[in-house]
Amino acid sequence: MRKLSLGLVALGANLASTAGSASETLQAATNILHDGQDITITAVSRFWLTPADPPGAGPDYVNAAATISTLLSASQLLERLHRIEADFGRDRSGGRWSARVLDLDLIAFDDMILPDMATLRNWINLPREAQLREAPNQLILPHPRMQDRGFVLAPTAEIAPGWRHPLTGRSVIEMLAALGPDGTTGMHPLPTHSSAGFP
Repeated sequence: MRKLSLGLVALGANLASTAGSASETLQAATNILHDGQDITITAVSRFWLTPADPPGAGPDYVNAAATISTLLSASQLLERLHRIEADFGRDRSGGRWSARVLDLDLIAFDDMILPDMATLRNWINLPREAQLREAPNQLILPHPRMQDRGFVLAPTAEIAPGWRHPLTGRSVIEMLAALGPDGTTGMHPLPTHSSAGFP
């Protein structure tokens, strides 16, 4: 029997897609991700408007987070996320910091550390200038930049505030607080969004 696992997924978009605006794209993507067979979305945060990072990299983003239960492995789930991105027209040729129609990041999977503690720690401690040049060629879990990103932590804090990082032991709320007020500068929830159909 396959094991049911818990995942955290971050969603973002700052370009229109065939589904419509960035907000409409995120809503459509969550509907597709929630297939009711291998993947069930258990909660979706509000949608947040977030300034592009680095500044000037493109239009403001719409960001959200979702908790899911799944029968897939971490690598299978990542493959599914990439397939959904591609179906919405995601083009990766512009580089890691380019504007995009849809970004689905696997942030965490149960309390799994991949590929190992030393590798995860190295990517977490990577200097900012190196982050602009280097990207891992394998699945790293938890996502090595999650503790640095208000646009990931603020939405995640709405749906999984007590989730703890398996390497550092810090909760989502504690990681968000550690960013200070600058960590969410310019961010605000969109009042018109409703995650209809999800808890």
